[in-house]
Amino acid sequence: MMPSLRPLALALSLSLSLAACAKDDTVYPSLGVRPVEKLGFAEPEVKPVEIRPDPALDARIAEWSRQLDTLARDFDSEARQVETQARAARGQAVGSEPWLNAQAGLAQLDDRRAQLSALVTTIDEAAIDRAAQLAPDYPALTALKTRAAAEGTRQSATIDRLQAGLPAA
Repeated sequence: MMPSLRPLALALSLSLSLAACAKDDTVYPSLGVRPVEKLGFAEPEVKPVEIRPDPALDARIAEWSRQLDTLARDFDSEARQVETQARAARGQAVGSEPWLNAQAGLAQLDDRRAQLSALVTTIDEAAIDRAAQLAPDYPALTALKTRAAAEGTRQSATIDRLQAGLPAA
């Protein structure tokens, strides 16, 4: 005895026809170009910020600039002396009088570089303080900071060059 497939077929066709009557009322967003996408992705124009003069900062910058000039001049003067001492120490034994004189001169140059490093730190702190107050960059301060950093790099290169010419301890 085979069961009749007719009730099963009827139930299946009825369920399929009822499913066809179902309606989805959900509103889906369009996949078309949205208005904001028509504007483009270019960066908006930034209006230049008006930088107001700061006489107190200008005075500090002038003083720091004078200090930088003095430190650079003193370093160059001492570097010429150390250059002479380093030439005299070339080929000499480690611990000899000329070698010790050159090492003492290099220590003096390191001290000058440390003074410059302290000045660079002071200038950086002034720039950081302005940034913390959400003030725009001050061109004179930025220029001095760049100049001081370049001087520090130059002094380091001079010391390294002189040190490389001496016998290692």
